[in-house]
Amino acid sequence: MKHSPAWDLARLVYEPMQVTDLADVVAVEQSVYPHPWTRTNFADSLKNGYQAWVLRNPARELLGYFLVMGVVDEAHLLNVAVAAPWQGQGLGRFLLNQSAACARGLGMESMLLEVRPSNVRALEIYRRYGFTEIGRRKGYYPAANGTREDAIVMRIAL
Repeated sequence: MKHSPAWDLARLVYEPMQVTDLADVVAVEQSVYPHPWTRTNFADSLKNGYQAWVLRNPARELLGYFLVMGVVDEAHLLNVAVAAPWQGQGLGRFLLNQSAACARGLGMESMLLEVRPSNVRALEIYRRYGFTEIGRRKGYYPAANGTREDAIVMRIAL
């Protein structure tokens, strides 16, 4: 079911991710990624103090989230997702804007991410946003039948 893309951003709830959000976050993660992060991955990120934010609608449904880790002067966008029913409505761009703002707030000069070559939709979103490919990580991601998939490494100046 498609929802109206005319978001009233003032009515959306954008707040730091808490341990109490993890059940919803993991449910979205499992529904949108073939090889999702585990609850432990998210819990460890929170414990390590990474920037982790959730976006909810007024009914408190989880629309999306992201996690950013600062390393020296470069942020690493570790994970970003929009729940499947809400994709294609500009929320991914909103979350990218917020992750970049977070990174700038940490004093970062650029932001890096990895993406699967097979994730054509995400690649297009990142390219349109301004990320450029800077390299590849061979065999970075688990893939079907015990194989591995490369990661495209992308960066954007902040």
